[in-house]
Amino acid sequence: MAEEQTANAPEQQFALQRLYVKDISFEAPMGAEAFRKQWKPQVNQDLNTKTAKIEDDLFEVVLTITVTVKLEDETAFLVEVQQAGLFGIKGLEGQQLAQVLNTVCPNILFPYAREAIDNAVTKGSFPALMLPPVNFDALFAQAVAQAKQKAEAEGATVN
Repeated sequence: MAEEQTANAPEQQFALQRLYVKDISFEAPMGAEAFRKQWKPQVNQDLNTKTAKIEDDLFEVVLTITVTVKLEDETAFLVEVQQAGLFGIKGLEGQQLAQVLNTVCPNILFPYAREAIDNAVTKGSFPALMLPPVNFDALFAQAVAQAKQKAEAEGATVN
């Protein structure tokens, strides 16, 4: 019986098809003034993931990381990278598919985005910027919990 269930189960496949930088931007609004000030930066990092189904079993995942570095109240530099990947995913649906798209794929993209950010920052003549690791599994679990709370709250107010 177990063999029969295995034979009927869809085959699960996951493959990275292509990695690419979709967009990159670097701005140093302070210009040369940034190099004359004492370097005590305030770093703010924002990240976001966006997924799109390109065709059956092919998904584009875009990890956007924006880093803003300020000296006192002025922006020394701002860098944003959209690191993208095409992923072939077969045999996963619903919650499993959502988890892979929002955790596994960004985990693959993150080191490439981090390297692109570091390269842009050093080419801008600023000290190297190595972003700390991100726990996408924890972020996904938090987002699922927040969505569940919101749904329960809306359900409670509708009744």
